[in-house]
Amino acid sequence: MNYNLTGFYALLRREILRFVRRPRNTFAPPFITNVLYFSVFGVILGERIDQIAGVPYILFILPGLIVLGAVSNAFENASFSIFHGRWNRYIEEALTSPLSYSSMVGAYIFASATRGLVVGVLIALIGLFFTAVGVARPFYLVAFMLVITLLFAAIGVVGGLWAEDWDDLTMMNQFILRPLVFFGGVFYSLNEIPELFRQASLLNPMIYMVNGVRYGFLGVTEVDPNLSLGILSALTLVIVAIDVVLFQRGYGLTD
Repeated sequence: MNYNLTGFYALLRREILRFVRRPRNTFAPPFITNVLYFSVFGVILGERIDQIAGVPYILFILPGLIVLGAVSNAFENASFSIFHGRWNRYIEEALTSPLSYSSMVGAYIFASATRGLVVGVLIALIGLFFTAVGVARPFYLVAFMLVITLLFAAIGVVGGLWAEDWDDLTMMNQFILRPLVFFGGVFYSLNEIPELFRQASLLNPMIYMVNGVRYGFLGVTEVDPNLSLGILSALTLVIVAIDVVLFQRGYGLTD
């Protein structure tokens, strides 16, 4: 047990240092991207739209941009780290150690969730340069941010194990993750779209994540935050359990 704890912290530290030491790749892209988002959608477009759900448009899109950056980075970090370790075969060092599978999975997930949270905070700080940012429901904000980053870090582990080449990683992020986020109520209200599209949008899990974080910041939501938090928490536990089982079976880890 002591070795597992020591090994967990060692692997966690390695994974965190891996992205901290490369700020140009980790933090510069979301910084530039979100400055553009806030400038174009928040300032220029926001002046024409005025308010949505009783709040200025730039404030309305802020939680969605934070979710977009946080989940994308949590997913990218986990999937890249696992696949890169497989590609260069240094993941075998962890696999052959006495470290338990749950400790290994936990280290990858927590490190990736940490990157997602850091990027989320960075985007919130960028938002401060464009508008006043407050926190209406701090408990829900913290809870949703923790759950969604852990969830997508866990999904990233599955992606890193499944991918067979670098193109697979790009495909998952660009053609699956980002469309879900953009159609997840980041830039629009569910009440502003036709009923058929509204009901279809409710099948998108991003709707509940974006609205949960929006509720934390603004106290405004279009779905039940307690139900959303409960479902997302349960889903996170399920995906983490799947990660551990996949490691135990050597899925994607052994030839």
